[in-house]
Amino acid sequence: MNPRRKKRLGVILAIFIGVSATVGLVLYALNQNMDLFYTPTELVNGKPGSGKPEIGQRLRIGGMVVAGSVKRDSESLRVSFDLADVGPKVTIVYDGILPDLFREGQGIVAQGKLIAADQIEAFEVLAKHDEEYMPPEVAEAMKKTHEPLQYSTEQKQGSGQ
Repeated sequence: MNPRRKKRLGVILAIFIGVSATVGLVLYALNQNMDLFYTPTELVNGKPGSGKPEIGQRLRIGGMVVAGSVKRDSESLRVSFDLADVGPKVTIVYDGILPDLFREGQGIVAQGKLIAADQIEAFEVLAKHDEEYMPPEVAEAMKKTHEPLQYSTEQKQGSGQ
């Protein structure tokens, strides 16, 4: 084989191996940091096709806080509460300050580790707000923007166009 071709082949192989190693490391990192989303029913019964998560696995869970289930530790910021959807309940244990919108009967999303089949130790709790909610500034800006449009279309319709 020609020395020039050998050199080109070596460079091409080095680039291919480097790109392959980079892609492999990126995929490994993404797999390690992926948090799957579950509902309480999916967590207890397993997701169709993928089964139940393993103890120690990081995950996200979303559902409604069960009324009367919030228990606060008087010595610390530790809080435990039950989360449910239409099926079984899952207990969430959280050590920290809960969001202002957190309350019983409210939808939340918790991110943490599975420590038992139906218990999660959360490191983040997010309270969901009403889908209809809109900050006052945005509502006012939309009102100003959309009123002239409605007026101009009503004018066109009223004039027979």
